[in-house]
Amino acid sequence: MSRPLHTPAASGQPTAAIIGAGPGGLAAAMLLASSGVRVTLFEAQPVVGGRTSPVTAGPYRFDRGPTFFLMPYVLEEIFAAAGRRLQDHAELHRLDPMYRLILGREGQKPITLDTTQDIAEMARRIGAINPRDGQAFKRFINDNRRKLHAMESILRSPMRSPADLLNFDAMKCAPMLNPHLSVHGLLSKYFEDPLVRLSVCFQAKYLGMSPFECPSLFTILPFIEYEYGVWHPIGGCHALMRAMAEVAMDLGVTIRTGAPVEEILFDGVRAVGVRVHGAEHRFDKVVVNADATWAIKNLVPQSVRANAGATYDTSVIDSRRYSCSTYMLYLGVDGEIDLPHHTIYVSEQYRRNLQDISIDGRLSDEPSVYICNPSRIDPTLAPPGKSSLYVLVPTPNCTAAIDWTVDAPRLRQKTFEQMRKVFGITDIEQRIEQEVQITPDDWRSANINFGATFNLAHNLGQMLYRRPQNKLKGFEDLFLVGGGTHPGSGLPTIFLSAQISSRMICRELGLAFTGDDAAPRGIAAARRMLESPAEAQAALAAAGV
Repeated sequence: MSRPLHTPAASGQPTAAIIGAGPGGLAAAMLLASSGVRVTLFEAQPVVGGRTSPVTAGPYRFDRGPTFFLMPYVLEEIFAAAGRRLQDHAELHRLDPMYRLILGREGQKPITLDTTQDIAEMARRIGAINPRDGQAFKRFINDNRRKLHAMESILRSPMRSPADLLNFDAMKCAPMLNPHLSVHGLLSKYFEDPLVRLSVCFQAKYLGMSPFECPSLFTILPFIEYEYGVWHPIGGCHALMRAMAEVAMDLGVTIRTGAPVEEILFDGVRAVGVRVHGAEHRFDKVVVNADATWAIKNLVPQSVRANAGATYDTSVIDSRRYSCSTYMLYLGVDGEIDLPHHTIYVSEQYRRNLQDISIDGRLSDEPSVYICNPSRIDPTLAPPGKSSLYVLVPTPNCTAAIDWTVDAPRLRQKTFEQMRKVFGITDIEQRIEQEVQITPDDWRSANINFGATFNLAHNLGQMLYRRPQNKLKGFEDLFLVGGGTHPGSGLPTIFLSAQISSRMICRELGLAFTGDDAAPRGIAAARRMLESPAEAQAALAAAGV
């Protein structure tokens, strides 16, 4: 996938190198190319996608990382900026139930809760657990609708200093942030039952964090699911990466796979190019979509980092707080599996499980487990009558003293035990035809710092302007996109980071940013959600989102 479909003709055209063809790099390539930049995208692996690349085992295919696709209007904006329509390049299915929650209870049978975008029905289902909490659910949704609306400008703007939080739009959300509360703490003000609180705070896992530590502003995560839905792209999330790569090449982007960047080249603290396979390539701008802290440590020479500031010293970078990691099993299974598309088991020892992961650095005796079973609606991922199962267990990252050569087989057996006991797949091991395993050590070997699959933790000290910035502070012409920069992890926010960084680059180059014409579509959709959710859903459907 290294051919441009045409070569830009303007000899004086500004140029940009993008390091990494993950979702952020591909989105930035589309946005910059459509705005008049000649883009070359360097990807170390043989395929595009990064953590959203595919895993293949015989006739079975799996998403490597993200399986939840949320807020599709953000990606629709990126396609619109490139003069395309997302629905012409991808087939999206809205899921109902969005996912099944199995809420463990010590000494009792778990509670099963199927989630739906029908708010009245969801309130009824929660009310079956606790009547007062069912009534509070609608208030939670309405409050977070206002909260997300107020946060729109923060999610779409660069955060360079505290002053960026003092503009009028950002100040509107200040009363809603509750920085002294965690997600779980804020939910305690809505819901009485601990299991109900868990059912609307487990989404902190999207950030690799505990809801007991995750800042309360992230209550917008469950709201986003209920408001905009959970979607499945046919072919998996990697199908979106292929579609983005095809559009990027159509716009003239050169994508070089199997081309690992060895070093970013500098003139002082100004990025001027990259070295690939020993050859130097000069560019006006350099965009990093590799794991942010790994890239700073390994692609920026120490002498350059020293000139840019003490925060870039390796010891300082490594002392920061990192997210958890994940143990993965990709299973090609004979026969169909009687589970919804997404099923999440919340451990009956949930607090103990979280402490094991984030504090004690040990593997839990009773782990939480997530299973994605997309073959139910997607025939492209497994042969007829068979299933592609994606199994994820949150674990400590590689700062923990865990020997994965010893502990991976043990965790594999523990995972199968949970699949039998909790998910009811009693004969799972006998039905496996293909199996791929990824441990935190494997994530670390894939150039992810400490194997922390969700990047830097999203605590208050590492958010907004305190996160590695979209234009990397202390440098010139060096930009970041992806989960390691603002606004954070997860596909929608990674796409937003690409919009922010690409807009900044275009302004520096004196180019009109095509995303400015497309971005209001998302803002308008959010505002319609605030005024009339039903009308907004109809408008999004009419737009093919």
